[in-house]
Amino acid sequence: MLEGKGKIRETDMPMKMQMHAMASASEALDEYDVYDYTSIAAHIKKEFDKLYGTGWQCVVGSGFGCFITHSKGTFVYFSLESIHFLIIKAATI
Repeated sequence: MLEGKGKIRETDMPMKMQMHAMASASEALDEYDVYDYTSIAAHIKKEFDKLYGTGWQCVVGSGFGCFITHSKGTFVYFSLESIHFLIIKAATI
């Protein structure tokens, strides 16, 4: 749906994972209503939990703020058109 229109805003995630994050987001947007942010976020979180181990969090929306501690190399904030995505893995203490 929105492939090729993504923009990474901030990240410390490896490039391969960044590309997978945007592909998962695009896939979720194709599968769910574009305003069903909860289902889109759940889809992405489950995909990352399955491939990269549990503990992933995903926030989706057109406007939000956050302040989250994450594990090094597991943070990406990007947009597809006007929808923003934050994917992080919780920091282990």
